Amino acid sequence: MAALRKVLAVPQRFLATWRHVACRTINTSSVVQQPMSNQMEGFKPEGAFHVTMIPGDGVGPELMQSVKDVFKAADVPVVFDEFHLSEVQNMASEERLEEVLESMKLNRVAIKGKIHTPMEYKGELSSYEMKLRRKLDLFANVVHVCSLPGYETRHNNLDLVIIREQTEGEYSSLEHESAEGVIECLKIITRVKSNRIAKFAFDYATKKNRSKVTAVHKANIMKLGDGLFLQCCEEVSKLYPKIEYETIIIDNCCMQLVQNPYQFDVLVMPNLYGNIIDNLAAGLVGGAGVVPGESYSAEYAVFETGARHPFAHAVGRNIANPTAMILTASNMLRHLNLDHHSNLILEAVKKVIKDGKVRTGDMGGYSSTTEFMKCVIDNLHQLSK
Repeated sequence: MAALRKVLAVPQRFLATWRHVACRTINTSSVVQQPMSNQMEGFKPEGAFHVTMIPGDGVGPELMQSVKDVFKAADVPVVFDEFHLSEVQNMASEERLEEVLESMKLNRVAIKGKIHTPMEYKGELSSYEMKLRRKLDLFANVVHVCSLPGYETRHNNLDLVIIREQTEGEYSSLEHESAEGVIECLKIITRVKSNRIAKFAFDYATKKNRSKVTAVHKANIMKLGDGLFLQCCEEVSKLYPKIEYETIIIDNCCMQLVQNPYQFDVLVMPNLYGNIIDNLAAGLVGGAGVVPGESYSAEYAVFETGARHPFAHAVGRNIANPTAMILTASNMLRHLNLDHHSNLILEAVKKVIKDGKVRTGDMGGYSSTTEFMKCVIDNLHQLSK
């Protein structure tokens, strides 16, 4: 590690990602998932990227197994440090949460499934999902909603990006009963975090050669809170004269997305609106099973599906669509500068969908998760030749 830090050619913004890369040669075909105890106590292949894996609830563990199978088939130089964290399966404790956070801070890159949040109040308002985001300051959630070639939906050839601030807003866990039968729930909007997410959105648009950023709000009703968010977006937009800037009210945005989503390019919004729009937009291209996502702080990157659903009723039935999680894993590899492996996996998945012979039930087919994954892995082997 000390030797790695001396490599001046690595840009500073990537140094965090590369911290956990060892310096000796390995046989990448041996980099497969191992039990956590073996990882902590036994031999770790050197030269591989260490990534924290949190399978989550519902079909999360099944989807993560798909990721591990694909990585093994593609000889991806990644070792997963796996932690099971759940609020509904007796896997919840502050000690376990701290272990997960320690791993995520060390590795700086993680892939996770949905950690289900129970609706019952048991004396704690903040969910584990919220605690992870706040402790790592994962302020920017990015969901790229893109049509999959060969899979027809009502709107085809869609390509838009949803960026949400996810550390404040309505998800601030500030609720109390001010009088019997009266609950006050506070929505927090700050200038610092609104400026930060606005700049992130415009920087993203610039880097990805996007032409327009749309700020989504409800400032006509929440004049101070959303008004501040809108003011920050407008101020930041003036620093990017080459990018078109517009605003839209959240309810109209939902209607416009359904009627004519092609008018949008990059959308930026506060927390709750982003949660809703993520799911709505995912439905435009096929649903929760096909859209990848990721979250960023200044130091860390966490990769998870764009529409977060545990899909609990599908557990053990071998019917979940692994597309979104595999595409998410592909994006993670690109973040790690493993472009070859990322492209290989992406093309393998796209080929399965384009051929249209093997599809899970949510895409109108009858194939199982296992059958879908077998087809992806077969394509990997063909593309690798």
